Amino acid sequence: MDSRRLLRSSALAVATAGLLASGCSSGSSSTTATASTTSAAGAQQSAALRPYYQQKLTWRACGVPGFECSTMKAPLDYDKPTGTSINLAVARKKATGPGKRIGSLLVNPGGPGGTAVGYLQQYAGLGYPAPVRARYDMVAVDPRGVARSEPVECLTSQEMDAYTQVDQTPDDADEKAALATSFENFAKGCEKHSGKVLPHVSTVEAARDMDILRQLLGDEKLYYFGASYGTFLGATYAELFPDRTGRLVLDGAMDPSLPALEMNRDQTAGFETAFQSFAADCVGRKEKDCPLGTTSVADASNRLKKFFTDLDAKPIETGETRKLGEALATTGVIAAMYDETTWPELRTGLTRAMHGDGGGLLTLADSYYERDAEGKYANLMYANAAVNCLDLPPSFSGPDAVDAALPSFEKASPVFGQGFAWAALNCAYWPVRATGTPHRIEAKGAAPIVVVGTTRDPATPYKWAESLASQLASGRLLTYEGDGHTAYGRGSDCIDTAINTYLLEGTPPPADKKCT
Repeated sequence: MDSRRLLRSSALAVATAGLLASGCSSGSSSTTATASTTSAAGAQQSAALRPYYQQKLTWRACGVPGFECSTMKAPLDYDKPTGTSINLAVARKKATGPGKRIGSLLVNPGGPGGTAVGYLQQYAGLGYPAPVRARYDMVAVDPRGVARSEPVECLTSQEMDAYTQVDQTPDDADEKAALATSFENFAKGCEKHSGKVLPHVSTVEAARDMDILRQLLGDEKLYYFGASYGTFLGATYAELFPDRTGRLVLDGAMDPSLPALEMNRDQTAGFETAFQSFAADCVGRKEKDCPLGTTSVADASNRLKKFFTDLDAKPIETGETRKLGEALATTGVIAAMYDETTWPELRTGLTRAMHGDGGGLLTLADSYYERDAEGKYANLMYANAAVNCLDLPPSFSGPDAVDAALPSFEKASPVFGQGFAWAALNCAYWPVRATGTPHRIEAKGAAPIVVVGTTRDPATPYKWAESLASQLASGRLLTYEGDGHTAYGRGSDCIDTAINTYLLEGTPPPADKKCT
């Protein structure tokens, strides 16, 4: 299990599942984000930045039929825009018609570290409602440090295999030291392989990149759909450029006012809520096939906790060279919490594992880490740590601080609390000092912004959506009363209709609208 602030849309997980199987966050922005909008706009117009806003995109066919790709340039360091530039991968699928084209709808699936280009090609560009695709060019840019855009690299595949299996519920001083060493080595690997880009992958910089892209696409306003961590990216854009903010949908919202420790603890409670929902469904099944028993949710929780403890002592076979220990098993369970459609796969995986075959849970864990069948990892986890550790000061200064916080994490989740607390230690060893601080985002002057929250969301607890909607001067809260991470395109006609109406007509849903 890696940093628990991994936030990406369940739609991306479903799209990835078509290839394998699968399962946020960042905190606040860099110091640049707290600057006034006026200074940000003035910076855009500076002579040094003008060449970036005046570059031309050259489109070419790529990947899935109907999609085009291009590359845009952005300054590596916005404080020194005449210095080194970086290349960012862009993709689009033109509006299909009928109806008048509205503009470009930029999409981001979260992470940080999720590939927006992959999300567009695997899901959004083909799976978003036809009326939306008819009137928008569907567009994505992989944020700096992610996938095709100067990707952060840290470990070899073999090193990453070992990293994902390190015990994250240490029982003694030696195990604590081993875990701390694994985080330190991870950070050193990132510095060694990606030292140039590490100081410049903040959410603020990614938001400024989006404004360049908006200009290159010919749009006066940014139209945007961000899921999970993508909500923080969208809110940051609105803070920097409220006068250029068009129709923004922020689904599975983050709360930018929270420090990292509180964010991680809230997310721990969110996954506990999701597990309770899964367990209630499991023990109540008429088929009586729940691997966690059929008596009560409390009994199911105890059985899962014991299962993890047993794996900590004795990992089981998986059908390949890697065994399933507590760390990978926990990650497999976590992956299935993002979307209730994955619950049957989790029941099967748990049943197999409790009979000595850990292959099913290993597949779920691999999907979470984006490890392919050849053993190669995408850069999701590398970019995730790089952005998170730059956007917020670390949750903990060292192992002693984790020990002190353990009771509060275990109260938030008796099953996952200990592992989530220790996973949040990773940024303590990061080689680049955080540039961001938690703060409220108001984005005064922006057009109405729709903030979507799901009541039993594991990764972005519902109260975060409530908070962000209340912070934004033009925020409008839309609630999905249900399970899973994010809400759009997941089966609620009420949610989909409200968002489609907003995107197509500019009419936000009524205040505090609730859907099932």
